Amino acid sequence: MGNERQRMTPARMGRIRWRCRRGMLENDLILARYLDVNAATMTEVDVARLDRLLDLPDHELWDLIAGRATAREPGLAALVAQLRMA
Repeated sequence: MGNERQRMTPARMGRIRWRCRRGMLENDLILARYLDVNAATMTEVDVARLDRLLDLPDHELWDLIAGRATAREPGLAALVAQLRMA
């Protein structure tokens, strides 16, 4: 089984949860809800995609989630679609 299927360690999950604490309440709520539902099944690939989204400034992340902008990478677009459903 490749690294992409490995589950997150508790330490890595803690770091991701901390990074999901944003300056915009809307982003905080959506990201926290997404992690509450999906964290246990996230792979390293999923975490890497989420990390890339979390590198964005709050207003750019919100534009993606709100549908005012589109993600350029297919993997990120799929993650944004999941966030919209959270």
